[in-house]
Amino acid sequence: MTAPSDLVPAWIEGRLVPIDKLAAHLEGRRHKAVSVFVMDGDTVLIQRRALGKYHTPGLWANTCCTHPHWDEAPKDCAVRRLREELGIEGLTPVFAGQVEYRADVGGGMTEHEVVDIFTARAPHDLTVAPNPSEVMEVRWIALTELMDEVEAAPDRFTPWLRIYLADHRARIFAA
Repeated sequence: MTAPSDLVPAWIEGRLVPIDKLAAHLEGRRHKAVSVFVMDGDTVLIQRRALGKYHTPGLWANTCCTHPHWDEAPKDCAVRRLREELGIEGLTPVFAGQVEYRADVGGGMTEHEVVDIFTARAPHDLTVAPNPSEVMEVRWIALTELMDEVEAAPDRFTPWLRIYLADHRARIFAA
């Protein structure tokens, strides 16, 4: 039986319905997602996904990304996942827009996501305590350096981070 927290909002036959998260990826279903970019000046906090993740393990991604629970507001989801993945408390995510993408994430899985993107400004003394089952490493990196690294070694980064930087950088990093 699927736990309620494993159900994500997905569109099936034109209706938004709860579907198992893994099934959404295996079937390439269009579904809701949330991505967060935490910034400190011109640097962004990125994470390297834990090796136990069921797709894209060990790849670098934006600060955090996830799927809202069936009945969860996107901003509440962003706050929850900052806490659950990175131990980050007290930030106020700001909605930066919505994007849709479709990407092969390996293992026969496809992410077809409609993503609410949030940014959050971090204080210089932000406490980050990664959950090792979610995140194996974090680092702060200047946006220009991140762009250079993605260009030089794209396979070290998740497909969605590459898409965000290539197609939506101005919207995400406008402030």
